[in-house]
Amino acid sequence: MTGHIYSAGLLCAALVLPAVAAETPLSAEDSDPGKLGWMQGFPPPADKRLRAADGSFFEFPALRYSVAHMREFSPTVNVSRGLEAPVVLNYRPDPVIDTLRFMPWGSDQPMTFAEAFDHNYTDGLIILHRGDVVYERYAGALKEDGQHAAMSVTKSFTGLLAAILVAEGKLDENKRVADYVPELTESAFGDATVRQLMDMTTGLQYSENYADPNAEVWQYSAAGSPWPKPDGYTGPVGYFEYLTGVQKQGEHGDAFGYKTVNSDALGWVIARVAGQSVAEQLSQRIWQRLGMEQSAYYQVDELGTPFAGGGLSAGLRDMARFGELVRNKGRWQGEQIIPSAAIEDIERGGSQAAFAKAGFDKLKDWSYRNMWWITHNDNGAFAARGVHGQTIYIDPAAEMVLVRFASHPVAANGANDPYSLPAYQAVADHLMSVKTQ
Repeated sequence: MTGHIYSAGLLCAALVLPAVAAETPLSAEDSDPGKLGWMQGFPPPADKRLRAADGSFFEFPALRYSVAHMREFSPTVNVSRGLEAPVVLNYRPDPVIDTLRFMPWGSDQPMTFAEAFDHNYTDGLIILHRGDVVYERYAGALKEDGQHAAMSVTKSFTGLLAAILVAEGKLDENKRVADYVPELTESAFGDATVRQLMDMTTGLQYSENYADPNAEVWQYSAAGSPWPKPDGYTGPVGYFEYLTGVQKQGEHGDAFGYKTVNSDALGWVIARVAGQSVAEQLSQRIWQRLGMEQSAYYQVDELGTPFAGGGLSAGLRDMARFGELVRNKGRWQGEQIIPSAAIEDIERGGSQAAFAKAGFDKLKDWSYRNMWWITHNDNGAFAARGVHGQTIYIDPAAEMVLVRFASHPVAANGANDPYSLPAYQAVADHLMSVKTQ
């Protein structure tokens, strides 16, 4: 990630760009933002300032500060919680969780849950069991009243909003994308079905290989940047305009391909069908209905379009409330907030054969449905996942919702999965044993 790239205004790439870390990055303790003094002082000293324009705000270890302060680096749109009092969560702390031991993948040395918390550069982690908070812990720059970047967990919110519209009969998953957004007729999305878009089985000429300066992600980032375009820029302005030019490669429906532009194209479909942006839909359908503690927010392009593929920031407890809504198939406080059919469709999962073609070798037998990751394990667990370690992990059998915000120096979840997924399973096993006592 170089300064000249960001001087061109490619801010939105930071939301999906793997941060460049040293060969041996600082530990979680040594990279603590408070200890390093990022952005402290009025004004901060020159060597402690982080900037969006040059990319320094998202380089490790600086990203450990910025993930909890994204609104300070980019324009945003609010996801209002409304004016009602928050719904109070019930606390039933379980001190055993930190002491739980598990075996990381590929290791012969066990690790405790508490050790994994630091190993994965966790900024905040909360666990609900049958709706009660049994574990909650904060670190790094995240505080109880703070909001943290959800990264690609955002995609799962977008996917769920679409699934709700399908369940309500307002969106036909078998229709072509162009039937809802004619502006996409000549693009690769035009002849894809809404279902193929929701499951990311579209055939697109689009690369998110950040090591390649000619990869399409850089053009997308330039279009989506909220900052003034550089002199001589003749490309598209805004996410939507960029999407109209995406070209086709391969056949729709053949293979799963994890590409962020699918989420923003789906966000456009949602906005067109609902007559509201994804930010407005999320506020009215969910955020105002669950008694959230805080409003959330999306980062936007220069036209105010929310980044449906990775721009959401929210509070840890509110993400847990959302996860509990999903675990209970759309019911909250005895009321059916969203159609149960939308959640059941996620839980069924997508094509495992299509998923296998994407090359996620550590996620054997998983699938992808409505922009959620489905494990197909014995507990029926499924998750929303984002770079640098963000997740909402729902285990129906264990009646568990686990939410983690993190700022791992390596963006790809392959770096933390060996220390995360078996840890989640250890907690689930423990909670299931508690359940039967």
